[in-house]
Amino acid sequence: MQASVASAGPPATSAGQIDAEAVDRLGIWMAATIADHAGPIRLERFAGGQSNPTFRVATPVRDYVLRCKPPGVLLRSAHAVEREYEVMAALGPRGFPVPQVYGLCEDDAVIGSAFFLMELVEGRVLWDPKLPDQTAEQRTAIYNAQIDTLAALHRFEPEAVGLGDFGRAGNYFERQIARWAKQYRASDPPHQAEMERLIDWLAEAPPPEVAPRIVHGDYRIDNMVLTPDRPAVAAVLDWELCTLGDPIADLTYFLMMWRMPPGERIAMDTVDFATSGIPTMEQALDRYLSATGRQLDRPIEWYIAFNLFRLAAILQGVAGRAARGQANNERALRAQDRVEPLAQTAWDNALRAGAGS
Repeated sequence: MQASVASAGPPATSAGQIDAEAVDRLGIWMAATIADHAGPIRLERFAGGQSNPTFRVATPVRDYVLRCKPPGVLLRSAHAVEREYEVMAALGPRGFPVPQVYGLCEDDAVIGSAFFLMELVEGRVLWDPKLPDQTAEQRTAIYNAQIDTLAALHRFEPEAVGLGDFGRAGNYFERQIARWAKQYRASDPPHQAEMERLIDWLAEAPPPEVAPRIVHGDYRIDNMVLTPDRPAVAAVLDWELCTLGDPIADLTYFLMMWRMPPGERIAMDTVDFATSGIPTMEQALDRYLSATGRQLDRPIEWYIAFNLFRLAAILQGVAGRAARGQANNERALRAQDRVEPLAQTAWDNALRAGAGS
């Protein structure tokens, strides 16, 4: 049995905004691109998600996953399916667990926006990081697999895998703070005092520049496929935010769920770490640092504040798209309600890291 690799959820019954004529053009493109392609094709939209629309493409030979940009006017550098394709094409042949990619199309005339096709990976997509259906031993093994896979990603030297020019030069944190501050303000947000304080404080003294590594940018359990019967990562998904940068930023994005405000889907505030098998944030951090030999240049709260700010800025962009009628699903319409609690929690961590002292 195959399970969808899409982080967007189980398949829906309609093809979304890809109409019948576009499906026909897609079939022609696939016939010219994939050597063993045989039609006809059928599309099913994956429900959920707020970013790049994702579809199952069923054919008599095999099923694929299609990722495309959403329709309409987009923020500059957002929804970069071309970059997703490039990084998976680079990492797959080196043994890192990603879906095989079959082709990239940047011609909007085919389905209305750029897209790529990738493998439909067999396995399990788990949505709740508290892993309620697993034993304590299974939870420990799954978390160890996640941490070890991230450490493996960060051991690649970008030049060695053909990604030396995948990101811009310069201090990663400086660039990220400037990027998300700009995109946050471009989304026409309501006034949020904590976000403005965070933008100023984070920019004051970011961690020093380090040799860049490939950073995923959205590394969490529902952006990966686990093997069907073992606690191993079969494929890491959703590389839209991938770039070159500081690997500690990638790690602490994963770790921020331990500090999420209550009510967030991935918040860990109700977890009993003594009995659940889920590691504490400190244990997860120690495992990663031991695997990579890295260290933190700032208190962990600085990095958590940065990542919560970044997530709040991303959600503000989702809310902005919803306000413009470009929402990918109903959850996008609720994104605005999440921004303020995330910003407040980010500022609480900033205070613990020395902001205002």
